[in-house]
Amino acid sequence: MTESNWFLLKALFLGLIEGLTEFIPVSSTAHLLIIGDWINFSSSDDKVFEVVIQFGSILAVIWIFRARIWQLLSGTLKGERSEVLFMRNLLIAFLPAAVIGAVMIKYIKALFHSPAVFVFTLVAGGLIMLWVERKPQYAKELPGGQDAHRRPAPPDDSVASQKATARSLEEITWKQALVVGFAQCLAMVPGTSRSGATIISGMIAGIQRKTATEFSFFLAMPTMLAATVYDLYRNSAALNDTQLAAIGVGFAAAFISALLVVRAVLRFVSRRTYRPFAWYRIALGAVVFVWLAMR
Repeated sequence: MTESNWFLLKALFLGLIEGLTEFIPVSSTAHLLIIGDWINFSSSDDKVFEVVIQFGSILAVIWIFRARIWQLLSGTLKGERSEVLFMRNLLIAFLPAAVIGAVMIKYIKALFHSPAVFVFTLVAGGLIMLWVERKPQYAKELPGGQDAHRRPAPPDDSVASQKATARSLEEITWKQALVVGFAQCLAMVPGTSRSGATIISGMIAGIQRKTATEFSFFLAMPTMLAATVYDLYRNSAALNDTQLAAIGVGFAAAFISALLVVRAVLRFVSRRTYRPFAWYRIALGAVVFVWLAMR
């Protein structure tokens, strides 16, 4: 196998990893950077590959929710109040990351080369998730003891569902959208997890767990589209043919693998807690710490 083919095979593998991890709160970016280092994947200095292929996963969400997206766009053009408000909330949530990302891009990309940052963000994010799940107003505790959260249950049985002020996308307020938008800015730091930051912040702001997840999915569309276009615009001239081919392969792999997991993620979060993901983050952070210590 030639070196070029081996490089594309690694890109395919990382694309699959991206699609599988984009929509669960474990940080797909951290996985791409860490595993890419482990398999000696030589990406560009600006990590364009790791950013652009994430839109492959988002494209899968666009396909799955295409009917709802059409309803949103057509309803907004027709002036339907619920759709106009939903579009307004998406714009409000998108703007903080757009502005801060454009201003801080150089400093954000520098963090992509600091694996020690991943250790802190992975562990800290896991601890925050555990803390949120332990709070009565956010927990999805069911009758039957501490292990009851492992058993399936109807979504409305959770305390969080009963106390949430926004149980559908149309009920989200502009203040809740703004909270989610600023939380998304935290996800610019590798290892934080965009989905984790937006979903958890949405729950804290009073959005029902499943609705917060759906809003996070919709918010990812303009956010990652903007990041992809901006990164390609800034760095396309510096990319060679092999790197562009790798981006194409990784993009396609991310799209296919994300298609397989998006609906499963929605089913999971509507019936179970985020605790398994929290413990996974902490364990991965520990593994990366040991790896760094042994290098």
